[in-house]
Amino acid sequence: MTGGHLQIVVCGAGPAADVAQLVKVAKRRSWTAAVTATPSAMDFIDPQPIESLTGHPVRSTYQSSPGTRRSLPGTNALVIAPATYNSINKIALGLADNYAMTSVAELIGRQVPTVIVPFVNAALAARAPFRHAVANLRDEGVRVLLGPEDQWEPHPPGSGNERQKAFPWTVAFETAAQFV
Repeated sequence: MTGGHLQIVVCGAGPAADVAQLVKVAKRRSWTAAVTATPSAMDFIDPQPIESLTGHPVRSTYQSSPGTRRSLPGTNALVIAPATYNSINKIALGLADNYAMTSVAELIGRQVPTVIVPFVNAALAARAPFRHAVANLRDEGVRVLLGPEDQWEPHPPGSGNERQKAFPWTVAFETAAQFV
């Protein structure tokens, strides 16, 4: 499909700094995009260039700027990337303790095609809560790009900086767009 709207939620991990790559992929396919950031992600991104690229403010709180819509725009697909250990566990449990997590919970509840791209190390990914969260999200119809079939694996502890360069932004968009 060409010409949809992509909602992007970024979490507080290194690849968040490169979220403009995902926006650019969407724009090349004639999609619009908007970015919502978890509070922790705000330490990783520079909102101004993202806002210039999308034409929308980067939202991270319930408080909106004057003249900004408070409700979510019509969304054809949702990509949560990079998704942290903490955020994946929250999403699976339905916890909505900030604006980004509330938006995610609502969009999944609306049956919006959703793709999550984790950015976790192997020690965290080995934990039972994480494995259960991924399984529960998949059971709910959320596409979690993780494992050999997705060619995206958790990285060894301490190697996140090197792994960041290989983050699969294009695959995330293409996976989301194919469900629309």
